[in-house]
Amino acid sequence: MAVGIDELLERERGHLRRLTPAEAAAAVSESGAVLVDIRYAALRERDGTVPGALVVERNELEWRLDPLCEYRLPEATGHDLQVIVVCNEGYASSLAARSLQALGLARATDLIGGFQAWAAAGLPVTAPSRS
Repeated sequence: MAVGIDELLERERGHLRRLTPAEAAAAVSESGAVLVDIRYAALRERDGTVPGALVVERNELEWRLDPLCEYRLPEATGHDLQVIVVCNEGYASSLAARSLQALGLARATDLIGGFQAWAAAGLPVTAPSRS
């Protein structure tokens, strides 16, 4: 049975406890959650980054965060890690978070509104470098 992307997104988001920018910032500072920025380089160069966020482009996400994978990042310490996936506007991050949940990262979720909402909320952003 074919499903459109809007229906798929709604269905997958039903399995997430998505976080607002303020909730995500609190989870990082209070609980040690890890923000993972999956935006591609051109967006990071245009808009900047969240200080302390891991940058893992979408096509490498599962390999870098799977605690069982030999290509994991040092931060991928176990399946109980709280991961908050950040994309540009909060769409691709929902599907990415669900993929991480399928790997056993049950606390994976995403940021409502993505990087744009984080910046609009006045949370810390490292400005892009200008050449």
